[in-house]
Amino acid sequence: MDPALNRSLVFIGFMGAGKTTAARHAAAILGVNCSDSDEIIEQQTGLTPAQHFESHGEPSFRAAEEAVVLGQLAEPPHLISLGGGALGSAAVIEALSDHTTVLLDVGLDAAWDRIQGSDRPLGRDRAAFEDLYREREAGYRELGDANLSSSDRHVVEAALPSLIALAHGTAGSLRLLWAATSDGGYPVWIGNDALSQAPWPLDESSRRFVITDSNVADLYAGDVPQASGLVEIPAGEQHKTLETAETVWEALVEQQATRADHLVAVGGGVVGDLAGFCAASFQRGIPVVQVPTTLVAQVDSAFGGKTGVDLPQAKNYVGAYHQPAAVIVDPTKLATLPPDEMAAGYAEVVKTALIGGGLLWQRVSSGEAIDEQIIRECARIKIAVVAEDERDGGPRQKLNLGHTVGHAIEAATEYRVLRHGEAISLGLLAALRISDTVELRAEVLALLAAAGLPTSLPDLDVDRVLAAIALDKKRLSGEVPFVCCSEPGEVHYGVPVEPQVVRAAVEELVS
Repeated sequence: MDPALNRSLVFIGFMGAGKTTAARHAAAILGVNCSDSDEIIEQQTGLTPAQHFESHGEPSFRAAEEAVVLGQLAEPPHLISLGGGALGSAAVIEALSDHTTVLLDVGLDAAWDRIQGSDRPLGRDRAAFEDLYREREAGYRELGDANLSSSDRHVVEAALPSLIALAHGTAGSLRLLWAATSDGGYPVWIGNDALSQAPWPLDESSRRFVITDSNVADLYAGDVPQASGLVEIPAGEQHKTLETAETVWEALVEQQATRADHLVAVGGGVVGDLAGFCAASFQRGIPVVQVPTTLVAQVDSAFGGKTGVDLPQAKNYVGAYHQPAAVIVDPTKLATLPPDEMAAGYAEVVKTALIGGGLLWQRVSSGEAIDEQIIRECARIKIAVVAEDERDGGPRQKLNLGHTVGHAIEAATEYRVLRHGEAISLGLLAALRISDTVELRAEVLALLAAAGLPTSLPDLDVDRVLAAIALDKKRLSGEVPFVCCSEPGEVHYGVPVEPQVVRAAVEELVS
């Protein structure tokens, strides 16, 4: 890794995000200088930021901060940590355009836990703190060339090659989300023409074997640079089976793939799940790079490392956790999706917006069209949840909102009647009925209907759906726990629900 920087790496974010810690870790690893705007102000004035606020007021502090930050940005490229409010200066924002900004992402509750009781003048009142967080959030997200959710040294070290690629300008115009995992994580590159711009995560000595389906093969399989082989499977959820996985394994053997090679999954959720499962199991595990080409895959299924195939009785019943080596997202690939497929993906957008709340829910609930920013925000929310609970032991179950009933509907209809997202549309409505959020359910129903998604299924066999629910993977003993939503941003997992309440929610989908 070349430590020389063409542009400074500038760490930005809300107070308590860990900007200084991450910047110092990166500087120590690279052996380059690191500067902190708050520390420079204290050196120059003899006052900490808190003391400056108290003695001279915020306007005086902001003026001093702006001068210091502009000086930092004018220095030769190095690692820089900025105070949380530095982006309130238009001059600073303009100067940042010549550098690479790394947003240290932090949730509201985590930020408050870290700074309450400190001497920070802006962290003494929870309500004011929340208002300030919401006020600054959109600006941070707009300006971050990269998004990093952890300042842990092993995560920073794993992310550094990708951050350096941004600073060197070798990642083109792409934006980076870093998906933190127990072993460091992987890059998520997002932007137009991403396949030709993204730094490949594996050495050229590792050959690339493309897995795709019959809908995508002619469109995008050829876009993977330096591909060594191709395996094409039939399109559709009904083909996400062990039988199809066996055909992939056998094709890899025929094409002489080895443990030194890797798979490239080009397609939607079925291709990503199945290719990931084949990668996890072929010769006891080889890497996989996910290249999602559908909306459902770009906002949800390509991230998080859940791989698997379906059984006739239940969806995703055989699988493995196998995190990708990278995810490469090109939103322009969605231009060739049929309207029904775009609508199916929209169900996952609504689900993610319900989980994330905040800015994403504001945009989605107002009916805004899907764009790169919405795709990026959905991906950010998913990888943040996964980082908190990689193996689905608790909080990650929030991502199953709408999926308990949705997956059961897919199994009960033999994976032939509905697309995955169409089943999730119905599952979301059932989950919100179970949650007893009548007004929110009506709002979501209107959004789903406007997108062309089903909001009822007259021929649905309720008893078959209930039987499939009983086989849900989340059940450990007794009744299946549910994921419920009291309001956008407030999602609860592991909720016990009486059987008659579940039946009533499914029956409502028939009427």
